[in-house]
Amino acid sequence: MADKDEAAAERQLVVFSLAGEAYGVDIEAVREIIRMEEITQVPNAPEFVEGVINLRGMVCPVLDLRKRLGVDVSETTNESRIVVVEIDGEQVGLIVDEVTQVLRIGSESVEAASDVIAAGGDDLVEAIVSVDDRMILLMDLRAALSSKKDADDAQVEAAAA
Repeated sequence: MADKDEAAAERQLVVFSLAGEAYGVDIEAVREIIRMEEITQVPNAPEFVEGVINLRGMVCPVLDLRKRLGVDVSETTNESRIVVVEIDGEQVGLIVDEVTQVLRIGSESVEAASDVIAAGGDDLVEAIVSVDDRMILLMDLRAALSSKKDADDAQVEAAAA
């Protein structure tokens, strides 16, 4: 029974780097990780919406997490990837510098982000994971996607006015 409790307390993260910092997202939200490909720009989209890609016949919006998080923007490299995540039935691609690992963590490694950190990151960091003397910022994908949706809705309303 203890093994089941331990397994339930564990979670897996896809860990990636952005501007030299380690970020993670819950593996259950990740649909796939693809190489960078040509992204079609969308006029009047928010600055952090890089555009859209064709993902097996489906239009998938792509966000530049560097722009979304307000860190220095750099050119993509051979290591850059698009992490396709699904939240509430919506698939979105996230541009990251490099996917570094899949990590299994226990709940004891996770601490809620303080109000100071959350406020500075626009609530995009939900927790901090401490593993082997390094910190991984756990992203709140719903916050990132709801911000995208809010910006999209605002643009639709502005265009309709």
